Amino acid sequence: MIDLPQPTGADLWPEEQANARLNQPWRALVALGEVVVAALVLWAAFALWHAGVVTVTTTAADGAQLTSQRYFGGHIAGALGLGAVTAVLVVDAVRQLLLAVRTRHRTKKR
Repeated sequence: MIDLPQPTGADLWPEEQANARLNQPWRALVALGEVVVAALVLWAAFALWHAGVVTVTTTAADGAQLTSQRYFGGHIAGALGLGAVTAVLVVDAVRQLLLAVRTRHRTKKR
């Protein structure tokens, strides 16, 4: 068996990949798009939640009004899932915005 030397440290990536710029202004547009999609998904989550809760009012034989609420698990679970998707979209939008604004190209130290 031949033991070949393995690249380590800076040798793992070619020079052009190591110097790839993270500060790219177009990432701000991606962040804006993700915020818009997150708002639409959040609106859908609220709509699903409200569809999953139904108020039922019945009248008893003696004339008393009985009010109760019925919960539909599929709608509530869908709303919670869409809420989780919204959270992931917002976190990624913040990450994209920080990469668009704050990351600077480092100069090499000699």
